[in-house]
Amino acid sequence: MPDLDFVVEGAEIALHSVSPLLVFKLRVTNKSVSNGSPVREEIASLALHCQIQIEATRRTYEPVDQARLSDLFGVPQRWSQTLRTLLWTHANAAVPSFTDNCTVDLPVPCTFDFNVAAAKYFDALGDGEIPLMLQFSGTIFYRESDGTLQVARVPWHKETSFRLPVATWRAMRDYYYPNTAWMCVQRGVFERLERYRVERGLTGWDEALTSLLDETRSEQAWPAHGGLQ
Repeated sequence: MPDLDFVVEGAEIALHSVSPLLVFKLRVTNKSVSNGSPVREEIASLALHCQIQIEATRRTYEPVDQARLSDLFGVPQRWSQTLRTLLWTHANAAVPSFTDNCTVDLPVPCTFDFNVAAAKYFDALGDGEIPLMLQFSGTIFYRESDGTLQVARVPWHKETSFRLPVATWRAMRDYYYPNTAWMCVQRGVFERLERYRVERGLTGWDEALTSLLDETRSEQAWPAHGGLQ
């Protein structure tokens, strides 16, 4: 039975995708061949599934990063208890036929929804690298030496680590949503904001929110008991 090994050789932005994507360059090696086994099993195809986790404990954090991550992990004094691995996302790839090894694109879907812990984590980092762990599963279709087609599962212990540059994440974010941030609100709040925008003849959400913030600032600056006597 094939013994597959996985290594991420790099990551880049998926250009012209409908939704934000990073592409991980994944090298798949058939170790039963590379180790000199007399059995040369051809991999007919591989339906690969990958769960990607953020190993948050495997890097250091500057004070500004720690402040921005307080929403996830609390104050730094408690990080020995609260700093933990986070689930980022799942990805799938169809690997074509090969015998020794091949390199395929693993498309990794990305979100900028700040209700998602991973998005908060990525946005909080100023620079450096994001330590990732990729855990694999899936179905292997392979041919034995006599041409017989066989099926096997990718063992659950198959995994690999990769350190994604923060700069690559930020470049991908700026490519898909330049100078833009996402904000998710309840429908009732959105409807109130929509009425506010229409009633004041404002053309966009930036104008509506700026108007609200300016009104709040003016109210806070006004004397508490009604102004001049």
